[in-house]
Amino acid sequence: MYIEGKKVLVAGGGRSGIAAVNLLKNNGAVPVLYDGNEKFVLPKNVSVETRLGAFKEEYLSDIDLLVISPGIPIDSDIVLTAEAKGIEVWGEIELAYYFEKGRVVAITGTNGKTTTTALTGKIMEAVFNNVLVVGNIGIPYAEEVVKTTEDSVTVAEISSFQLESAHKFAPKITAILNITPDHLNRHKTMETYIEVKESITKNQTKEDVCILNYKDEVLRRFGEEVKCKVVYFSSRHKLNEGFFVEDDYIVYKSTADAATEQVCKISDMKIIGEHNVENAMAAAAAGVAMGIDVKTIGKVICEFEAIEHRIEFVKEVNGVVYYNDSKGTNPDSSIKAVNSMTRPTFLIAGGSEKNSDFTEFAETFKEHLKTLVLIGVTKDKIAAAARAAGFDNIVFETTLEGAVKYCHDNAAKGDAVLLSPACASFDMFKSYEERGRLFKEYVRNL
Repeated sequence: MYIEGKKVLVAGGGRSGIAAVNLLKNNGAVPVLYDGNEKFVLPKNVSVETRLGAFKEEYLSDIDLLVISPGIPIDSDIVLTAEAKGIEVWGEIELAYYFEKGRVVAITGTNGKTTTTALTGKIMEAVFNNVLVVGNIGIPYAEEVVKTTEDSVTVAEISSFQLESAHKFAPKITAILNITPDHLNRHKTMETYIEVKESITKNQTKEDVCILNYKDEVLRRFGEEVKCKVVYFSSRHKLNEGFFVEDDYIVYKSTADAATEQVCKISDMKIIGEHNVENAMAAAAAGVAMGIDVKTIGKVICEFEAIEHRIEFVKEVNGVVYYNDSKGTNPDSSIKAVNSMTRPTFLIAGGSEKNSDFTEFAETFKEHLKTLVLIGVTKDKIAAAARAAGFDNIVFETTLEGAVKYCHDNAAKGDAVLLSPACASFDMFKSYEERGRLFKEYVRNL
């Protein structure tokens, strides 16, 4: 479809929706913004027709294309009605890709996406002049795509929500870091969730590259089906080709017959935990696929610091260290954070419901935790899983601030306090970012 001259309904008035409106307006289309909030107010610098409140079929009567923001499910009324009328439905990622002029590296997976995307961006910036880091990392692709050129590299963090409505999106390099249960309240089944994640490769050709975690059995099997070249990484296996761990090093073998190259020393890395070793290997694989030398990649990895809200060191108070892992929004992500702790730990967990199973999460408690401090809607569910796993040192607090105060009053010198909720934030906060920022504020005020 050519969108120039078309009337396009953009659904969702958040940052990605506004970015889509501006991109369409500046490229010859006629955008109309729809938002379900009837009190929605446009940003002052945006001028566009709006259709607000509960969705009405008439909102689509004169529309050629529907562009949806990631928060709008593909089984929502507006999407199903558009499809029934024969109106194409694109996501914001698909719209932005329509205008992409350069090469795209796209990263997905249940956990580690943001860290890997940020690190991959830094590796690309070490060599290329025009690098854009976009997507689920918090910068709408539609906002940045106007800066792309034939020589640019776009590094995009892509969520399952964004992949649902991507059709012709065709990155030169993709990475799927891992697949564990998440967002089943939206995707309904694990099989559907896996299919959505794997769809990031659907438009790749044999000239393209897909980077996969060999440790993940789902992805190992998927690697046998992919049309493009597959590069594996593993923190647990010695591979004939790809990236793996040898002694205290991340190493790389380009072919089965090639010599092993040392990428970087793991103990020199500033980001901690096995999961971050895997994130670094995936980013390194993307760098090599783009022709960057291993020495340059290793230097960037060793200099890279943790991103905000991801096992982020906040402060040391009376010999107790505080870490903000508010981006731990599912059990598997928080398992990785808990397993990274090298001190007796007070864990603050709990949040809004995503139909998650906390059994495996609770099994980490006995080895790592002194105390489990629970908040939010899921506190009773996590507590039940903890007790079933034989861990009983559980405290309930009604607020995050109260949880921080309890930890401060009870942790001893040499302990750690970790916020890693294993849940979304929407029961008490606008976003995981707000939750993390408030946690840091409470800690810094101790």
